[in-house]
Amino acid sequence: MEFSWTEDQENSYAECVEFAQKNLNHDIADRDAASEFDPALWTLCARFGVLGWCMPKKYGGQGLDVVTTIHNLEGIGYGCRDNALTLGLNGQIWSIHEPLQSFGSEEQKKRYLPRLCCGELVAAHAMTETGSGSDAFSLKTQARRVKGGYVLNGHKSYAGLAPIAGLALVFANTKPELGQWGISAFLVESGFDGFESTPPRSKMGLRTNPLGDIVLKDCFVPEENRLGPEGVGVSLFNHSMDWERGFVFASHVGSMARQLDDCVEYARRREQFGKAIGKFQSVSNRIAEMRLRLETSRLMLYKVAWMKQQGLPAGMEAGMAKLHIGESFVQNSMDAMRIHGSQGYLSEFEVERDLRDAFGGVIYSGTSDIQRNIIAGMLGL
Repeated sequence: MEFSWTEDQENSYAECVEFAQKNLNHDIADRDAASEFDPALWTLCARFGVLGWCMPKKYGGQGLDVVTTIHNLEGIGYGCRDNALTLGLNGQIWSIHEPLQSFGSEEQKKRYLPRLCCGELVAAHAMTETGSGSDAFSLKTQARRVKGGYVLNGHKSYAGLAPIAGLALVFANTKPELGQWGISAFLVESGFDGFESTPPRSKMGLRTNPLGDIVLKDCFVPEENRLGPEGVGVSLFNHSMDWERGFVFASHVGSMARQLDDCVEYARRREQFGKAIGKFQSVSNRIAEMRLRLETSRLMLYKVAWMKQQGLPAGMEAGMAKLHIGESFVQNSMDAMRIHGSQGYLSEFEVERDLRDAFGGVIYSGTSDIQRNIIAGMLGL
């Protein structure tokens, strides 16, 4: 593994930080309080190239390698204080673009990827149901084959970007008698008859990333919108989860770096008992632990990126990265609040928002305990 960056990669990272700082931080507190998604920011990110960095040029992307893409996404996270926006971008890249690129037909890729990369089309990943959260493959949504396609019926829950999505990757059971091996995947457009998304649901954090349900009532989906063969849903889902678990926190690692820099600056500036609070061991130890968690998170993130770039299987490593980074972001956010004291607790100083945003990471894309189960299972337990 190579731990140095080329001059081009360093320049690209700096450009990402500058772009995010300049364009993505206006009115965050107000938008967070109102749970408001700003489509203009999504479009700005798309025009800057974020959504197409790792996609082939012929589909509207830039064809960057995995490691460079992750480095750029970290830069966006460092410069952007809206963790919900960066999560939405990462979520769509890894849970929609990647499986479409890997499993889609040439016609499907030409029809959807350019529109996704340019920001014209926003997409949601619709696997989870109220009764099948961690037990993902016990889903009840069914797809009945009819002439020319399928009729889908079911209710998908907790789908990021669902209230504004023009496209959803929906998992449904085409052969219920086969259990999980009867699951197939479909590209369902919001304009299809029988497709309905609910209004955004109120939540603790990540509020500018609208979360909602998708309801399918006799929704006809043409056969050409099935993604991959019938019954490939489990393989497709597991494939995309390797990418999502490994990289959905790429920008959050950047957030942790920004968070650490803010805390160091504050600990140098804030004085109590005649000296900077950073001189007190209880504060300096917290900052040292924050730096340690950031460093280990980066190492795990880029190890998965390197493995994926080499074409190596990275299921366990992706699970470990998701577990470690998710838990580390929560702990670092708690330390940041303690270091800032009363200011950390007050919303106006925009420290506590990171904790509210971070906590979702121990739940979505597979809970921390599910990651532990995955790791243990790969160890033969």
